[in-house]
Amino acid sequence: MSQLYRQPQIIEMVQRDGAVSVEGLADHFGVTLQTIRRDLSELAALGKLERVHGGAILPSGTANIGYEERRKLNQAEKTDIARACAELIPHDCSLFLNIGTTTEALACKLLQHDNIMVVTNNMNVANILTINEKCQVILTGGTLRRSDGGLVGTLTTDVIRQFKFDYSIIGCSALDKNGDFLDFDIQEVSVSKTIIEQSRKIFLVADHTKFSRNAPARIGSLSDIDCFITDKTLSNDLANSCKEWNTDVIIA
Repeated sequence: MSQLYRQPQIIEMVQRDGAVSVEGLADHFGVTLQTIRRDLSELAALGKLERVHGGAILPSGTANIGYEERRKLNQAEKTDIARACAELIPHDCSLFLNIGTTTEALACKLLQHDNIMVVTNNMNVANILTINEKCQVILTGGTLRRSDGGLVGTLTTDVIRQFKFDYSIIGCSALDKNGDFLDFDIQEVSVSKTIIEQSRKIFLVADHTKFSRNAPARIGSLSDIDCFITDKTLSNDLANSCKEWNTDVIIA
C-alpha cells in the first residue's frame, strides 16, 4: 500500500479517534512498524499530527484530545511518575489532587497511605480513593465537566480557599520552553491557580509529551512550584532555570 494512500487515511483516523498507535496502524495497513514510524514522523514534520511514545495524537492548539484517549497514552510513564510522587508524600497529611490522568494514577499509588485527607475536584480520583479506609476524601463541588469527571467553576474555587493544603499535586496540558505550564480550559486554569495559592508545597506531574505541546491558557511557571516530576530530562536551559528557581526536578 503506497504512502500517498496511507498518510491521508492516518490523518483521518487521528482526527476521528484523537490518537493512533504504531502497532494498530501497522496491523491496519499490513505494513512494518518502521514504515508507520516513518509515516508518522513525516506527518508530524508537516504539522498534521503530534508524535508521542508508541503513536501519535492530534496536534496541539486550542482544543485538547478526548479524556479516554489521554488516559490510554503513556500509561507506563504516568505510573512511574505517580510512584515517584507518592514516595514524596508522607502519611498524616492533607493534599489536593486536581483533574488529570496522571493525578488519577497517583491516586492509585496512595491506597496504602495512612491518615491522609485528600481534597479533589476529580470525581475519578475520589472513586479510586474510596478503597482506602484511612483516607478522608472531600469533593469540592462545582460544575461537572462530563467529558472527564472534573469539577470546575466558582463553587470549586470557593471551597478550595477554605483549606491550606500540606501538598498539592497538579497536572497540565503543555509545558513551554520557558517553563510556563499551560492548559486548554480557562475555568480549570482558575482552579489550578487557586490550588497553588492555598498550598504549602506544590508538585507538578506531567509526562514528556507535554514538552512539545502548546495550549492557550497559562497556569503558572515552574518557578511557582516546589517539585516537577516527569519521565524525561529537560532541555539544558530549562534545567538550569529550575536550579535558579530552586525547583526540584525528579525524573521517574
